[in-house]
Amino acid sequence: MSATTENEMKRAHALDGTRVANEIKREVAEEVTRFKQTLGITPGLVVVRVGEDPASAVYVRNKVRTSEELGISSEHQHLSDDITTQELLEIIAALNARADVDGVLVQLPLPRDIDESQVLAAIDPAKDVDGFHPVNVGRLNLGEPILAPCTPLGVIELLKREGVSMGGARACVVGRSHIVGRPLAALLLQHDATVTICHSRTKDLPSVTREADILIAAVGRTALIRGEHVKEGATVVDVGMNKVTDIATARSLFSHDVEQRVEAIKRRGYTLVGDVHPAEVERVAGLLTPVPGGIGPLTVAMLMRNTLIAAQLRRGI
Repeated sequence: MSATTENEMKRAHALDGTRVANEIKREVAEEVTRFKQTLGITPGLVVVRVGEDPASAVYVRNKVRTSEELGISSEHQHLSDDITTQELLEIIAALNARADVDGVLVQLPLPRDIDESQVLAAIDPAKDVDGFHPVNVGRLNLGEPILAPCTPLGVIELLKREGVSMGGARACVVGRSHIVGRPLAALLLQHDATVTICHSRTKDLPSVTREADILIAAVGRTALIRGEHVKEGATVVDVGMNKVTDIATARSLFSHDVEQRVEAIKRRGYTLVGDVHPAEVERVAGLLTPVPGGIGPLTVAMLMRNTLIAAQLRRGI
């Protein structure tokens, strides 16, 4: 058997986040239609963006466009980066009071002069479709999630729909952020996984991650997780999204789609890679999410579902 054929046989099966996200969006669109027919009301989402961060602008456009596609009323409030915390709090208070608004999302990151924790805590927990309000964080950790963070929800939904059993599995989350790592660990516990959280101070990281049946990388460090970190046949979920601008680096990271990655760098100046080293990990893992096309689409899909849930809960449905 040739080396090329052997490597192809060893490649992990891709977890198709795009397909699962499209399934969820179709389900949400159907429920939104029924919601409108039953109550004559359209669920409403308002996205608040402060400043000119280019990545935030892209994310917000995607969220607003997807809302409209699914029949959810969407509104984008773009505010100047010289706004004060108090002024932003007043805008949020007005959104909390509006009967036509079911979901309020403040796009992060905020400018340095804005008190992020104060802003997130000001959103009505019943409209907190990002799941970041302290009340919703507390409910999640008590095992009573109503509105949980969208990316962790997307990971769980992907595992469920792709037939990955969480009950009794050893799950390892690399990263302890309040946005992904910690809420994801809580959700995995609710699905009866045995959970370990790793971080920058974890000693001998590979020895810990190699115990995992389900390994989730969410640290924001390019290709941190390599082949030595992964148990043979494990399910690996890559939440990272990092830009690679150097062609030589790209050639070292990718295997089967190297030339497409190189072409992307030449055309737009970068290609995307996650927190997992794809060329190494795909030879060890059983299942692996691609970047892009893995968790990213699911985050937006779960935001749409959270908005629908918020609209239903606010009306006792």
